[in-house]
Amino acid sequence: MKLDTFISVGENIHCTRIFKVDGLFCKPDTNGKYQIKYNSSKGTSFMPVPPYFTEGADWQAGKVKHCAVAIWLGMNGSPEEQEIGKDYIANLAAGQEAAGATYLDINVDEYSTDVAERVALMRWTVDVAQKATQIPMSIDSSNLEILEAGLSACDPARGRPMVNSVSLERTNAIDAARKSNAVVIASAAGAEGLPNTVEERMQNLEAIYQRLQTEGFSNGDMHFDPLVFPISTDGENGIRFLDTVKALRGRFGAEVHIVAGLSNISFGMPNRKLINQVFTWMCCEAGGDGGIVDPMQINIPILNELDTSSEPFKLAHALLTGEDEYGMEYISAAREGLLT
Repeated sequence: MKLDTFISVGENIHCTRIFKVDGLFCKPDTNGKYQIKYNSSKGTSFMPVPPYFTEGADWQAGKVKHCAVAIWLGMNGSPEEQEIGKDYIANLAAGQEAAGATYLDINVDEYSTDVAERVALMRWTVDVAQKATQIPMSIDSSNLEILEAGLSACDPARGRPMVNSVSLERTNAIDAARKSNAVVIASAAGAEGLPNTVEERMQNLEAIYQRLQTEGFSNGDMHFDPLVFPISTDGENGIRFLDTVKALRGRFGAEVHIVAGLSNISFGMPNRKLINQVFTWMCCEAGGDGGIVDPMQINIPILNELDTSSEPFKLAHALLTGEDEYGMEYISAAREGLLT
């Protein structure tokens, strides 16, 4: 299988994203003040971590939300720090576009619990990302007010924005998408909970499809998300998802898109990048045409260059189909260093 198209919703500008304190990217300088290392157009650059973060609970747990640091600096720092914050977000945006991203997903929900603050942060982040790229934004929030703020900040000249996401549990987002002329990620989440079986997923997606059609959305405006659950919690999660992808393509044909948070599959497992890449390949083989992914690790050239005859690919494939029960062979191979 060789891909020539892949809808990549770049997921790297999220306030959930973390680095380990004293890890590869977050270390103290010669004065003991912590900074985050990143690559910019100027070469290796450094972003200071303000006390707002080093005095918080996340820091005590050994982690720092690096996108949140950049946004805080951009909104609250000194003039010099504001430029560093902007540069950090701009480089995240430009790097994803260069790696093949079709949309940039923007999410600030984890920054704070203050809705008014997050509305301002969403607008700021969309503005900075747009100035650094040419591709449209995907606005991602569980809060309708923040979602609408992000959509209002989108530049329609670069193409229709995306709403991430609409579902039976949040149908009010459909109206926001329609008013903004946005395409939508349509989640399989139900009105009262998450589906498990293929049948439950299809039932929910059929219902949201009918609702979207009634609201004037065409098949090409819809990007179905059948929902990916970790393989570590249930060995059947991979195959259930893939079977839903096949069922969706059979039911709705070639015009709709199938785009999901594919990296969810590898939570709790070693060598996550390998699992994510193999799972994306399998999703495309089953009929999917995109994903909410890190474009630096999952893109068309990488997927086309996967060696499907290699032992690491075969081990990940067996894990994801449930053939490797409980993932014991995969985990053993990871411990022995055989997955590189």
